[in-house]
Amino acid sequence: MTDKDFEEPQGEQPDGDEVQPDAEGSEVAASDPAAQPAETAEEGDGLTVDDILGAEQTDEAAEAEKSDYETQLLHDLKRLQAEYANYRRRTEEQREIEISRARGEAVKGLLPVLDDLDRAEKHGDLAEGSPFSAVAAKVRGVAERLGVVAFGATGETFDPQRHEAIFQQPVPGTTESTILEVVEVGYLLGDVELRPAKVVVAVPAE
Repeated sequence: MTDKDFEEPQGEQPDGDEVQPDAEGSEVAASDPAAQPAETAEEGDGLTVDDILGAEQTDEAAEAEKSDYETQLLHDLKRLQAEYANYRRRTEEQREIEISRARGEAVKGLLPVLDDLDRAEKHGDLAEGSPFSAVAAKVRGVAERLGVVAFGATGETFDPQRHEAIFQQPVPGTTESTILEVVEVGYLLGDVELRPAKVVVAVPAE
């Protein structure tokens, strides 16, 4: 046999060095990091991109929910403050009304006494320096300190809201209704009318 008979065919490798398809794929995968599985690429973090994005959205939603809750609490607080302010105002107004009503009831008991003092004064029974005059001054002082004010005088314009006309008398030359005579003085306690003034009214003559 010649040396030519023992020459290996060109392009062929010995059995021990033959490249298998699987081995070739393994070499490509090893040399290309992009071809590795996603789990291997993210093996250090343990989270996927979707997990990270999902976590960010959850934090934003929590912040929005917290903000809405705080806003609702603020609105509730303002509403409670307004309701409390209104409650205090109504309570104070009702308290003032009750005080005025109680004071009015107490003062009404003095009105007949004041009427008697007025009649006694008209008849000359309250001469200055007399004991009766001193008592009358004390009673009138008490009424004044309580806030009682008398109204109704001759010559005033007749006001049907404050005066009670018990008689109308035509008077020549009269152009408007005026008080001709006061039969019973009216009294006020602050803005509360304890009783109207009873008067004789002069009206224009026809």
